[in-house]
Amino acid sequence: MGTQNAGGPDLARPFNHASRSVLNHRHVDRFEGETLFARLARTVCRAECLPRKELYEAWEVARRVRRRMRGGRVVDLAAGHGLLAWTLILLDDTTPGALCVDTRRPKSAARLEEVLVERWPRLEGRVQFQEARIRDADLNPGDLAASVHGCGTLTDEVLDAAIVARARVAVMPCCHALGRCDSGRLEGWVDGPLAVDLTRAARLRAAGYRVHTSRIPDEITPMNRLLMGWPPGP
Repeated sequence: MGTQNAGGPDLARPFNHASRSVLNHRHVDRFEGETLFARLARTVCRAECLPRKELYEAWEVARRVRRRMRGGRVVDLAAGHGLLAWTLILLDDTTPGALCVDTRRPKSAARLEEVLVERWPRLEGRVQFQEARIRDADLNPGDLAASVHGCGTLTDEVLDAAIVARARVAVMPCCHALGRCDSGRLEGWVDGPLAVDLTRAARLRAAGYRVHTSRIPDEITPMNRLLMGWPPGP
């Protein structure tokens, strides 16, 4: 483990899960074994287009969501490359498909799709991309609206869209825009970003949603609060 592979990384060095460095073929040996995560990670390395932290964020969010929400179409909002959507399908094959929505699809998203479908042929045709704003996304009851690090008010747009559609929702916010996000005037008790997220949870409850809160590991990101909600049943 302490020797340098030819052309590869020194496996004895700490592997920072929060790094923004792009995963590439030299990192494949970091992910040994046949767990789903290891297979996904090696595939992402071959795509050579995603920062390391995005792999860990998508995985940790998706597996927590799948413990509580299964089935239905996934709508990945502010999706970027769409890794969250792909991962949610891999963790629950009863999901019929996914729609990834962002104002611009990264050019390298096609490369990610290529390697994922090559590794898991059953994924072919199950993830679609739409260049649109969150408010213009087609959400329906039974969908799962999901978003990882929708910056500032983008997370609020995801919650608003889910509530209007009566869809399930899972968000991990970031970059809280304290001048524009509703903090519920709770800053006298807690810091501003936490006040914003508490108010978001309260908004879901006021809309009749059941709410669950969780966190992904701090070592991946300090903005690690995960908020999930289910609309009332029929």
